[in-house]
Amino acid sequence: MKVFIAGASGLVGGNCLKHFTEQGWEVVGSYFSYELPGTVYYNTLEPGDAGNFDIKAFNPDVIVHCGAMTHVDNCELQPGESYRQTVQSTINLVQVAKDCNARFVYMSTDYVFDGKHGPYREEDEVNPLSVYGRHKLEAEQYTLKEIPGTLVLRVTNIYGNEARGKNFIARIIQQCKDKQKLTLKLPYDQYACPTNAWDIARSMYLLLKDNKTGIYHIGGTDYTNRVQLALRVLQYFPGAEYDLIPMSTEDLKQPAARPLIGGFVTMKFNREYPEFLFGNVDSYLKEILS
Repeated sequence: MKVFIAGASGLVGGNCLKHFTEQGWEVVGSYFSYELPGTVYYNTLEPGDAGNFDIKAFNPDVIVHCGAMTHVDNCELQPGESYRQTVQSTINLVQVAKDCNARFVYMSTDYVFDGKHGPYREEDEVNPLSVYGRHKLEAEQYTLKEIPGTLVLRVTNIYGNEARGKNFIARIIQQCKDKQKLTLKLPYDQYACPTNAWDIARSMYLLLKDNKTGIYHIGGTDYTNRVQLALRVLQYFPGAEYDLIPMSTEDLKQPAARPLIGGFVTMKFNREYPEFLFGNVDSYLKEILS
Protein backbone atom coordinates (compact mmCIF):
# COMPACT_ATOMS: atom_id res chain seq x y z
CA MET A 1 0.00 0.00 0.00
CA LYS A 2 1.29 3.47 -0.93
CA VAL A 3 0.02 6.27 1.31
CA PHE A 4 0.49 10.04 1.26
CA ILE A 5 -0.24 11.79 4.57
CA ALA A 6 -0.85 15.54 4.49
CA GLY A 7 0.03 17.00 7.88
CA ALA A 8 2.44 14.30 9.06
CA SER A 9 4.28 16.67 11.40
CA GLY A 10 1.15 16.93 13.54
CA LEU A 11 -0.23 14.65 16.24
CA VAL A 12 -2.44 12.29 14.22
CA GLY A 13 -0.42 12.45 11.02
CA GLY A 14 2.84 11.72 12.82
CA ASN A 15 1.42 8.66 14.53
CA CYS A 16 -0.04 7.42 11.25
CA LEU A 17 3.30 7.89 9.50
CA LYS A 18 5.07 5.86 12.17
CA HIS A 19 2.52 3.04 12.40
CA PHE A 20 1.92 2.59 8.68
CA THR A 21 5.66 2.51 8.03
CA GLU A 22 6.15 -0.09 10.76
CA GLN A 23 3.47 -2.21 9.09
CA GLY A 24 5.46 -2.26 5.87
CA TRP A 25 3.51 0.26 3.81
CA GLU A 26 5.29 2.77 1.56
CA VAL A 27 4.44 6.08 3.19
CA VAL A 28 5.28 9.71 2.45
CA GLY A 29 4.29 12.30 5.03
CA SER A 30 4.25 16.04 4.47
CA TYR A 31 4.73 19.17 6.55
CA PHE A 32 3.81 22.77 5.85
CA SER A 33 5.08 25.10 8.59
CA TYR A 34 6.87 22.66 10.92
CA GLU A 35 9.38 20.31 9.33
CA LEU A 36 10.20 16.97 10.89
CA PRO A 37 12.95 14.60 9.74
CA GLY A 38 11.61 12.24 7.11
CA THR A 39 8.78 14.54 5.96
CA VAL A 40 8.44 16.43 2.67
CA TYR A 41 7.07 19.89 1.98
CA TYR A 42 3.52 20.20 0.69
CA ASN A 43 1.26 23.24 0.76
CA THR A 44 -2.35 22.06 0.52
CA LEU A 45 -3.51 25.66 -0.02
CA GLU A 46 -1.33 26.13 -3.10
CA PRO A 47 -1.31 23.01 -5.29
CA GLY A 48 0.88 24.87 -7.77
CA ASP A 49 3.59 25.71 -5.20
CA ALA A 50 6.90 24.93 -6.91
CA GLY A 51 8.27 23.44 -3.71
CA ASN A 52 5.47 20.91 -3.32
CA PHE A 53 6.23 17.20 -3.23
CA ASP A 54 5.02 15.58 -6.46
CA ILE A 55 2.10 13.49 -5.19
CA LYS A 56 1.04 12.48 -8.68
CA ALA A 57 4.49 11.04 -9.43
CA PHE A 58 4.36 9.10 -6.14
CA ASN A 59 0.95 7.80 -7.26
CA PRO A 60 -0.47 6.84 -3.85
CA ASP A 61 -3.25 4.34 -3.29
CA VAL A 62 -4.51 6.47 -0.39
CA ILE A 63 -4.32 10.14 0.57
CA VAL A 64 -4.87 10.91 4.28
CA HIS A 65 -5.75 14.51 5.11
CA CYS A 66 -4.73 15.40 8.67
CA GLY A 67 -4.33 19.14 8.16
CA ALA A 68 -6.82 21.80 9.26
CA MET A 69 -7.16 24.94 11.36
CA THR A 70 -7.72 23.33 14.74
CA HIS A 71 -7.81 26.27 17.18
CA VAL A 72 -11.57 26.48 17.65
CA ASP A 73 -11.70 30.07 18.92
CA ASN A 74 -9.37 31.36 16.20
CA CYS A 75 -11.66 29.73 13.64
CA GLU A 76 -14.56 31.70 15.11
CA LEU A 77 -12.61 34.95 14.94
CA GLN A 78 -11.11 34.27 11.50
CA PRO A 79 -13.79 32.41 9.52
CA GLY A 80 -12.15 33.14 6.16
CA GLU A 81 -8.88 31.60 7.27
CA SER A 82 -10.75 28.69 8.82
CA TYR A 83 -12.44 28.01 5.49
CA ARG A 84 -9.14 28.16 3.64
CA GLN A 85 -7.27 25.82 5.95
CA THR A 86 -10.10 23.35 6.52
CA VAL A 87 -12.41 23.37 3.50
CA GLN A 88 -10.32 24.71 0.63
CA SER A 89 -7.34 22.55 1.55
CA THR A 90 -9.66 19.53 1.42
CA ILE A 91 -11.07 20.55 -1.96
CA ASN A 92 -7.52 20.84 -3.30
CA LEU A 93 -6.42 17.44 -1.97
CA VAL A 94 -9.57 15.74 -3.20
CA GLN A 95 -8.70 16.89 -6.72
CA VAL A 96 -5.22 15.37 -6.36
CA ALA A 97 -6.79 12.13 -5.12
CA LYS A 98 -9.05 12.08 -8.17
CA ASP A 99 -6.06 12.63 -10.46
CA CYS A 100 -4.28 9.69 -8.80
CA ASN A 101 -7.40 7.53 -8.56
CA ALA A 102 -6.58 7.29 -4.85
CA ARG A 103 -8.82 6.60 -1.88
CA PHE A 104 -9.29 9.45 0.58
CA VAL A 105 -9.26 9.61 4.38
CA TYR A 106 -10.64 12.67 6.15
CA MET A 107 -10.22 13.43 9.85
CA SER A 108 -13.37 14.94 11.38
CA THR A 109 -14.62 15.76 14.87
CA ASP A 110 -17.46 15.59 17.39
CA TYR A 111 -17.87 19.35 16.86
CA VAL A 112 -20.17 18.45 13.95
CA PHE A 113 -22.75 17.78 16.70
CA ASP A 114 -24.42 20.26 19.07
CA GLY A 115 -23.60 18.39 22.28
CA LYS A 116 -27.18 18.12 23.48
CA HIS A 117 -27.59 14.36 23.11
CA GLY A 118 -24.10 12.84 23.22
CA PRO A 119 -22.17 10.68 23.21
CA TYR A 120 -22.88 10.18 19.53
CA ARG A 121 -23.23 7.36 17.01
CA GLU A 122 -22.43 7.75 13.32
CA GLU A 123 -26.09 8.01 12.29
CA ASP A 124 -26.99 10.77 14.76
CA GLU A 125 -28.10 14.12 13.39
CA VAL A 126 -25.32 16.66 12.87
CA ASN A 127 -25.77 20.27 14.01
CA PRO A 128 -22.48 22.16 14.46
CA LEU A 129 -22.48 25.18 16.76
CA SER A 130 -19.24 26.86 15.67
CA VAL A 131 -17.37 27.97 12.55
CA TYR A 132 -14.87 25.18 13.20
CA GLY A 133 -17.63 22.57 13.38
CA ARG A 134 -19.43 23.88 10.31
CA HIS A 135 -16.25 23.87 8.23
CA LYS A 136 -15.26 20.37 9.36
CA LEU A 137 -18.72 19.13 8.44
CA GLU A 138 -18.63 20.88 5.06
CA ALA A 139 -15.26 19.31 4.24
CA GLU A 140 -16.40 15.91 5.51
CA GLN A 141 -19.52 15.96 3.35
CA TYR A 142 -17.57 17.18 0.32
CA THR A 143 -15.15 14.26 0.47
CA LEU A 144 -17.94 11.71 0.83
CA LYS A 145 -19.77 13.21 -2.16
CA GLU A 146 -16.76 13.62 -4.44
CA ILE A 147 -14.88 10.36 -3.87
CA PRO A 148 -16.84 7.12 -3.51
CA GLY A 149 -15.08 4.97 -0.95
CA THR A 150 -13.95 7.88 1.22
CA LEU A 151 -13.20 6.99 4.84
CA VAL A 152 -14.10 9.59 7.49
CA LEU A 153 -12.78 9.18 11.03
CA ARG A 154 -14.43 11.42 13.62
CA VAL A 155 -12.13 11.86 16.62
CA THR A 156 -11.98 14.11 19.67
CA ASN A 157 -9.74 15.35 22.50
CA ILE A 158 -6.65 13.80 20.94
CA TYR A 159 -3.50 13.26 22.99
CA GLY A 160 -0.32 11.25 22.63
CA ASN A 161 3.28 11.39 21.49
CA GLU A 162 3.86 14.49 19.41
CA ALA A 163 7.03 16.29 18.34
CA ARG A 164 5.80 19.70 19.48
CA GLY A 165 3.85 18.45 22.50
CA LYS A 166 0.97 20.84 21.85
CA ASN A 167 -1.89 18.64 23.00
CA PHE A 168 -3.58 19.25 26.37
CA ILE A 169 -2.16 16.23 28.19
CA ALA A 170 1.34 16.67 26.78
CA ARG A 171 1.45 20.29 27.97
CA ILE A 172 0.47 19.32 31.52
CA ILE A 173 3.05 16.53 31.58
CA GLN A 174 5.82 18.82 30.36
CA GLN A 175 5.00 21.56 32.84
CA CYS A 176 5.02 19.03 35.68
CA LYS A 177 8.38 17.65 34.53
CA ASP A 178 9.73 21.21 34.36
CA LYS A 179 8.39 21.81 37.88
CA GLN A 180 6.33 24.78 36.74
CA LYS A 181 3.28 25.81 38.71
CA LEU A 182 0.13 25.28 36.65
CA THR A 183 -2.91 27.51 36.63
CA LEU A 184 -5.78 25.60 35.04
CA LYS A 185 -9.13 27.27 34.38
CA LEU A 186 -11.10 24.36 32.97
CA PRO A 187 -14.75 23.67 32.09
CA TYR A 188 -16.53 21.12 34.24
CA ASP A 189 -19.45 20.86 31.81
CA GLN A 190 -17.67 19.80 28.59
CA TYR A 191 -17.58 16.01 28.22
CA ALA A 192 -15.82 13.90 25.59
CA CYS A 193 -13.75 10.75 25.16
CA PRO A 194 -10.00 11.57 25.10
CA THR A 195 -8.31 9.47 22.42
CA ASN A 196 -4.69 8.47 21.95
CA ALA A 197 -3.42 9.36 18.46
CA TRP A 198 -1.67 5.98 18.38
CA ASP A 199 -5.07 4.27 18.65
CA ILE A 200 -6.35 6.44 15.81
CA ALA A 201 -3.41 5.35 13.65
CA ARG A 202 -3.92 1.67 14.53
CA SER A 203 -7.64 1.79 13.83
CA MET A 204 -7.15 3.67 10.55
CA TYR A 205 -4.65 1.06 9.43
CA LEU A 206 -7.18 -1.73 9.97
CA LEU A 207 -9.95 0.16 8.21
CA LEU A 208 -7.77 0.90 5.19
CA LYS A 209 -6.38 -2.63 5.04
CA ASP A 210 -9.91 -4.00 4.97
CA ASN A 211 -11.17 -1.43 2.43
CA LYS A 212 -13.72 0.06 4.82
CA THR A 213 -15.60 3.19 3.74
CA GLY A 214 -17.93 5.78 5.22
CA ILE A 215 -17.96 7.34 8.68
CA TYR A 216 -16.47 5.75 11.80
CA HIS A 217 -16.42 7.15 15.31
CA ILE A 218 -13.09 6.50 17.04
CA GLY A 219 -12.71 7.14 20.77
CA GLY A 220 -10.84 6.05 23.87
CA THR A 221 -12.43 4.22 26.79
CA ASP A 222 -12.48 7.31 29.04
CA TYR A 223 -15.51 9.58 29.13
CA THR A 224 -14.77 12.65 31.17
CA ASN A 225 -14.73 16.42 31.48
CA ARG A 226 -11.62 18.62 31.34
CA VAL A 227 -11.34 19.02 35.11
CA GLN A 228 -11.30 15.29 35.73
CA LEU A 229 -8.96 14.77 32.78
CA ALA A 230 -6.41 17.19 34.22
CA LEU A 231 -6.64 15.56 37.64
CA ARG A 232 -6.07 12.13 36.07
CA VAL A 233 -2.77 13.41 34.70
CA LEU A 234 -1.76 15.34 37.82
CA GLN A 235 -2.13 12.28 40.07
CA TYR A 236 1.01 10.91 38.37
CA PHE A 237 2.94 13.96 39.59
CA PRO A 238 2.27 14.10 43.35
CA GLY A 239 4.73 16.96 43.83
CA ALA A 240 3.15 19.18 41.18
CA GLU A 241 2.02 22.66 42.16
CA TYR A 242 -1.20 23.80 40.58
CA ASP A 243 -4.28 25.94 40.94
CA LEU A 244 -7.27 24.16 39.41
CA ILE A 245 -10.26 26.41 38.87
CA PRO A 246 -13.41 24.61 37.63
CA MET A 247 -15.61 26.90 35.56
CA SER A 248 -18.74 26.64 33.48
CA THR A 249 -18.38 27.02 29.74
CA GLU A 250 -20.62 30.09 29.95
CA ASP A 251 -18.27 31.72 32.47
CA LEU A 252 -15.20 30.98 30.36
CA LYS A 253 -16.67 33.24 27.66
CA GLN A 254 -14.88 31.45 24.82
CA PRO A 255 -15.59 32.96 21.38
CA ALA A 256 -16.73 29.64 19.90
CA ALA A 257 -19.60 27.57 21.25
CA ARG A 258 -18.72 24.01 22.31
CA PRO A 259 -20.77 20.81 22.20
CA LEU A 260 -21.05 20.17 25.94
CA ILE A 261 -22.05 16.50 25.96
CA GLY A 262 -19.89 15.31 23.09
CA GLY A 263 -17.75 12.28 22.43
CA PHE A 264 -18.64 9.03 20.76
CA VAL A 265 -20.21 5.63 20.99
CA THR A 266 -17.74 3.43 19.07
CA MET A 267 -20.10 0.49 18.64
CA LYS A 268 -19.73 0.35 14.84
CA PHE A 269 -15.95 -0.01 14.97
CA ASN A 270 -16.04 -2.32 17.98
CA ARG A 271 -18.56 -4.59 16.29
CA GLU A 272 -16.30 -4.98 13.26
CA TYR A 273 -13.07 -5.23 15.30
CA PRO A 274 -14.08 -6.78 18.62
CA GLU A 275 -10.50 -7.66 19.60
CA PHE A 276 -9.19 -4.12 19.15
CA LEU A 277 -8.46 -2.61 22.56
CA PHE A 278 -8.50 1.16 22.87
CA GLY A 279 -6.25 2.64 25.50
CA ASN A 280 -7.02 5.32 28.05
CA VAL A 281 -5.23 8.16 29.80
CA ASP A 282 -3.95 5.92 32.59
CA SER A 283 -2.48 3.31 30.25
CA TYR A 284 -0.77 6.07 28.24
CA LEU A 285 0.74 7.76 31.30
CA LYS A 286 1.94 4.47 32.77
CA GLU A 287 3.63 3.65 29.47
CA ILE A 288 5.47 6.94 28.94
CA LEU A 289 6.45 7.39 32.59
CA SER A 290 7.66 3.84 33.17
